[in-house]
Amino acid sequence: MTVPAESVESVEQLASVWRRVVLDRDASGDVRDLPGLAVRWADSQFPFWNCVALTGPGTGAALLERRLGQAAEVMRAKERPGFLWLFEDMFDEAARAALEPAAEGAGLRYAFSGAGMAGDVLPLPEPIHDDLTFARVRTKEHLRAYADLNARAYGLPAESVHEGLLGSVLWTDTAHSYLALREGVPVACAAAVEAEGRLFVALVATDPQWQRRGYGEAVTRRALHEGFRATGSTRAVLHATAAGAPVYRRIGLTPNSPIRFYALGD
Repeated sequence: MTVPAESVESVEQLASVWRRVVLDRDASGDVRDLPGLAVRWADSQFPFWNCVALTGPGTGAALLERRLGQAAEVMRAKERPGFLWLFEDMFDEAARAALEPAAEGAGLRYAFSGAGMAGDVLPLPEPIHDDLTFARVRTKEHLRAYADLNARAYGLPAESVHEGLLGSVLWTDTAHSYLALREGVPVACAAAVEAEGRLFVALVATDPQWQRRGYGEAVTRRALHEGFRATGSTRAVLHATAAGAPVYRRIGLTPNSPIRFYALGD
């Protein structure tokens, strides 16, 4: 089978960016590359920093079953929970059909879905929104506001997101992380991280009381605009939730591989 290049790119971007995320949290974090598996596990309270991903393109049903068992073993050895990321385009048709019973057999439960998205969309015009000003995340106060927005937007405990972000060098010094402010109050945020010649968009969030006003799109455009100015990268890559995908389509990104997220069963 032929795996679309955009889907392989999506997996590779996850492995590249999450390596930096994990090492930003803990220099001794687990960033192993095993046969067919990328382990990127910070053992953080913030579950998204604890990741295992299947990486082998063209995986068949029998190999998928083995890889799911291996991934579950890795996850069970960790102190804190995280997610297994499965990019469906990496599997052949038989493997896709066998996915759910194989996951159940490995002790994994489906958590939620998303999709890879990418596009050669840069440069973008400097974004302007009548309600907003923008501030790059540089200070402890900025980063705390960034974490709080993600906690509220995704219904996560604030303390878990704080543990995942506060004290970070990556998100304040390297990533092009931005807050959107309405009358001086942070209402949305987004970041773009340069990786392998692309800008990887991450941690986009809008305060629930200010959603559907274009704030998330505006701050994502700002992060990409400034990321392009700094790096010259013309391609953007991200992993979208179902709710976020329409925002990125308006920016010009197109979907590639569907993504399924699994956690360990109870």
